[in-house]
Amino acid sequence: MKWTAAKIKTLKGERKIAVLTAYDALTASLVDGAEIPMVLVGDSLGMTVLGYETTLPVSMDEMLHHTAAVSRGVEHALVIADMPFMSFQPSIEMGLQNAGRFIKEAGADAVKIEGGTVRTELIEALVDNGIPVLGHIGLTPQSIKAMGGYKVQGKTSEQARQLMDDAMAVEQAGAFALVLECMPAELGEMISNALTIPTIGIGAGAGCDGQVLVFTDLLGFSTKPAPKFVKKYADLNPLIVEALAAYKAEVESGAFPADEQTY
Repeated sequence: MKWTAAKIKTLKGERKIAVLTAYDALTASLVDGAEIPMVLVGDSLGMTVLGYETTLPVSMDEMLHHTAAVSRGVEHALVIADMPFMSFQPSIEMGLQNAGRFIKEAGADAVKIEGGTVRTELIEALVDNGIPVLGHIGLTPQSIKAMGGYKVQGKTSEQARQLMDDAMAVEQAGAFALVLECMPAELGEMISNALTIPTIGIGAGAGCDGQVLVFTDLLGFSTKPAPKFVKKYADLNPLIVEALAAYKAEVESGAFPADEQTY
């Protein structure tokens, strides 16, 4: 079965939804093989794959390249392309054009848009033109310059009311699901209970309808400290370092290749 945005919506209240990022065909095939229903090609690839300090430098060409690779590695999961910074902010027309490129050129099934009430007109236009949208509110990494860094959002009553308004507006605009990032668990649960579409939490508590993590964080690839909301289900980095060191030592000693690796 191929997951669609419409099928994802029906999971609300039926079961929790697991979501993971992927950035290439290999990792996408592993995620798909684990029967994860949604694969997000996040602009987090700026840090995890491309070596940028933030998501802001990530370009459309880079996102199209990686989304196409993920699409080729997936058979069942819904592939969602993250719209990168300034690919949709300047105008509705630009947003429509770039979102259409993800569908036509990269094989994506949906796009993700950061922002709440300010993005409703764009979300409506995308949905009206047959492009499913995953919303994203709370900590929106493309706005970290304005937010003053990676900080928990919705800590005051005024901020919480704004996030609730944003969530309701995104749902009304036609998004099939909504990412809630870095907010108090109580607020994440309140928003989830108020919506009829699934919420996907990342640092927003267990009350959300699903959870998303970055592939490399989950498997412990990074040497950098992980955010509080990350749980490492494996710690592969030291294993990889050990394997590379063993390979180097065997090449230098002449132990590799041995007879069994030789024609």
